[in-house]
Amino acid sequence: MIFEGAGYVAMGSSFAAGPGIAPAADRRAGRSAANYPHLVAAALGLRLTDVTFSGATTAHLLDAPQRGRPPQIAAVRPDTRLVTVTAGGNDAGYIGSLIKAGALPGPFRRSARIPEAAAFDAVAASLARVVRAVRAHAPGARVLLVDYLPVLDPATSGADGLPLTPEQARRARAAAAALTSAFRRAAGEGAEFVEVADAARGHGHRSPAPWTTGFARSWPFRGAVPYHPTGAGMEALAALVVDRLAA
Repeated sequence: MIFEGAGYVAMGSSFAAGPGIAPAADRRAGRSAANYPHLVAAALGLRLTDVTFSGATTAHLLDAPQRGRPPQIAAVRPDTRLVTVTAGGNDAGYIGSLIKAGALPGPFRRSARIPEAAAFDAVAASLARVVRAVRAHAPGARVLLVDYLPVLDPATSGADGLPLTPEQARRARAAAAALTSAFRRAAGEGAEFVEVADAARGHGHRSPAPWTTGFARSWPFRGAVPYHPTGAGMEALAALVVDRLAA
């Protein structure tokens, strides 16, 4: 049962942490105080422990420290009543490969390899291990696997104006679908799946209300991080999570 004041642990990578979204909660972690975990906690009056960390893989959730921080699972306690997880894309190099493709000059762009859909079979297995670990630490918690917001608008086709070759765009769309499938399969271990692709239709980077950013050639990135959730995207994710908890 989730009640006001209940313990809530948010786990995940940058798609949960919200780098580039003001205000910052932890600059070292690339974590925003306006990411979806903070918004969910505020909406429901929960006691949030946010251990999301940009760049995290599922190994950082389970057993590997990250920049001196303990594995994220360490934050989950027997009295935790809600855990959200958004991770797995970094395991396959999903977003990193898109950023690399955009950063390369046109003639060299095709050398950036977007992961094949088969790469996400291992992601599904890793996410399943995360779910089992969370259930072992907090048997009474609701566990929600919150999918990645799509970088390429599901309502469009091709590269959607992004610096990707047609083949890279095709692979990127297939990778997003495979990542969604990995979340869905892992949820069978005792979690709930919050799918976001349908809700994200019409909210691509060129839309009036984008939920993800496009591409910017600046390093270090200042402000918006390429191919990541916007503040509006985080608000949308929070609403989907709150709706799921009320269902």
